[in-house]
Amino acid sequence: MAGALDGVRVVDFGQYVAGPLAAMLLADQGADVIRVEPPGGPRYDTPANAIWNRGKRSITLDLARPEDRVTARRLALAADVVVENFRPGVTERLGLGAEELTAANPRLLYLSLPGFAADDPRAALPAWEGVVEAAAGRYQRPGPAGPVFSALPVSSCYAAFTGAVSVTMALIARGRDGLGQRIVTPLYDSTFTLIGYQGQRIHNAPDTPAMPPIAGPRAAWFGEHLCKDDRYIYFHLGNKNALDFIIAAGAGEWWQEPEAAEQVQALFRSRTAQEWEDLAAATGTELVVCRSSAEWLRHPHARGSGMAVEVQDPRYGPMLQPGITARLADTPGAIRGPAPAPDADRAAILAELERPRPAPAAPTAPPLRAVLDGVKVLDLCIVLAGPTCGRTLAEFGADVIKIDGPARPSILAGGRPAADMPNSFNLEVNRGKRSIVLDLKTPEGQEVFWKLVEDADVVVENYRHGVIDRLGAGYEAVRARRPDIIYASLNAYGYEGPWAGRPGHEQLAQSTSGMAVRFGGEGQPRLQVSGALNDFGTGLMGAYAVALALLERQRTGRGQFVNTALAYTACTLQSLFQYDIAGRVWDEPAGQAALGFGPLQRLYRAADRWLFLGAREEQLAALTAIPELAGAAGLTGAELAVFLAERIAREAAAVWVARFTEAGAGAHILTTTREVMEDPWAKAHGLSITREHEGYGLIDTIGPPPRLSRTPVTPGRPAPRYGADTDAILAQHGLAAERERLLTSGGVRLSV
Repeated sequence: MAGALDGVRVVDFGQYVAGPLAAMLLADQGADVIRVEPPGGPRYDTPANAIWNRGKRSITLDLARPEDRVTARRLALAADVVVENFRPGVTERLGLGAEELTAANPRLLYLSLPGFAADDPRAALPAWEGVVEAAAGRYQRPGPAGPVFSALPVSSCYAAFTGAVSVTMALIARGRDGLGQRIVTPLYDSTFTLIGYQGQRIHNAPDTPAMPPIAGPRAAWFGEHLCKDDRYIYFHLGNKNALDFIIAAGAGEWWQEPEAAEQVQALFRSRTAQEWEDLAAATGTELVVCRSSAEWLRHPHARGSGMAVEVQDPRYGPMLQPGITARLADTPGAIRGPAPAPDADRAAILAELERPRPAPAAPTAPPLRAVLDGVKVLDLCIVLAGPTCGRTLAEFGADVIKIDGPARPSILAGGRPAADMPNSFNLEVNRGKRSIVLDLKTPEGQEVFWKLVEDADVVVENYRHGVIDRLGAGYEAVRARRPDIIYASLNAYGYEGPWAGRPGHEQLAQSTSGMAVRFGGEGQPRLQVSGALNDFGTGLMGAYAVALALLERQRTGRGQFVNTALAYTACTLQSLFQYDIAGRVWDEPAGQAALGFGPLQRLYRAADRWLFLGAREEQLAALTAIPELAGAAGLTGAELAVFLAERIAREAAAVWVARFTEAGAGAHILTTTREVMEDPWAKAHGLSITREHEGYGLIDTIGPPPRLSRTPVTPGRPAPRYGADTDAILAQHGLAAERERLLTSGGVRLSV
């Protein structure tokens, strides 16, 4: 079946991770992606290129040669979308810059994914993944222990996710007014989405933790536990069936005793990890075996749900890869084929340049101020992933009505009354929205919901599979009243396969997909501490799916069901390593002692604080020319790392960053989240915003990262108090006269 991006031509100049991954996300949804390779193939030599370049066509061009630059320019001007992730200024020097090409082709969408933005003081810094993530505070961890390096290219992935969403939104805008635009989603800026609630600061209560720690007897149950077979499981109590599991396990009488920790440990040691996972599944609660990536790729659910698929790669043979992340029921897209050999499609691509493409239709509307101006979204979501989807749609201009249930405010505030605590999740993911509290279990709550549906364009929910249907508000029920509705569902494990109905949270997705095992290394699995990677990423992929469906509806008038899941996102975030081929050696950096990929891509402790050094091997001579590193010539591997560590420890981090930068390498001091949020540049560019929140005073939150030249995103209003917009929403939908009846019934609640 067709994909939502069928007929869209993309020219992909990207290298390393961000550009190729963004173009892969577009290719998976039907775009015709022409991959422009440099002589010698991709600059990052990794089997993961077979994932990021799948479904594309290939031509090799040497952009140092004038004649090849002419061909590259012709390809770009004939395209709908250009994707590149060079350092700022490089494409301009090549005659392939965004301003020049969009002036020559006003319909062109030009996506840039640099490490740092052109107006960032660090724009010229070689933006290795570790350099960017050090700048964004990614490697810090609480307590006295030093930082931990994570091999996952998270900043690149988030830039790719943000880029794919932004391109699709810009295609919607172009479909309405006929004009293209420039889009920039820097790696550094895009990482702010992942910072999320960890960046929040309540000015009149500055020491309030972003996420209060779990306390009391319940704390003994949460987390990883060693089992009879010496394997670990992860158990999460954030599910109403958790007590059913505890009772079935034989702990119902003592589970909340103050000294339960030792009993809990002994209990989990009494059965195998798989036995515990099976019991959790039978009782409908949240527990998974902590698996490696290799195990997850071959797991029946990963295969049955299509989140791990086999591709016949011409270089590697049968290859298990992450499947499609954003799923649409009627225009599902597909992996069109394996990654091509470099230059495999040269003849066909050049021949197409000689055939003029059909002239585009003339603009039919005045230029837009916001892509989703006039689009109404009903957001039924809780916690992080679903609300992030709704927030992203609001940033692009949608009118998002957040529908909360009467119990959600206290649930989201850790069990405390919402009036007593400005919950970090709410303030972070619900900015830009309006709020109403409905009890959908009452006839009156249902009455108001269906009134809101009458002129809605999108519904977003993230209940466990099947729950929303039991409330009478599932896709089929909504579609019966609004055939053109776009209905987005986000959950833990997807909507196909044996685990489709299982509940889950961020921690479960990390634990079952290989993330926690990799981060823990040979010991106990460990969760990534710097943000809810899968939650926020799934929110972006949910927005991507909605944008694709809106683009399709713009052409055909048809709505459809779309979905994504935390476990899908986990596979994509791990795509650098989440593959299996014959002879696969799982040797990526792992564990709590990891500091980097090698001596030239590594965290080092200077005299005062940590820094990350990013350099190529061919730059070693320039580094050893630094007087303070005399003696490093000829050293490699562990010996070089030990030498550098000893020398770097002698002086301040800022001194070393200046020296490495002067030598042409990339380096950055390892920052804290608070330093990132307090950075004047981040504040000036709307990545860190400080605003008055009703009832709570000044609060810092993150702002939206993408930059669109014609239809800029906006942070929207500060998150409202629960139910704060009830009266206005009722009046807008002709229910003002019914206000007292609806309130008396309990189906509608006022501000809480």
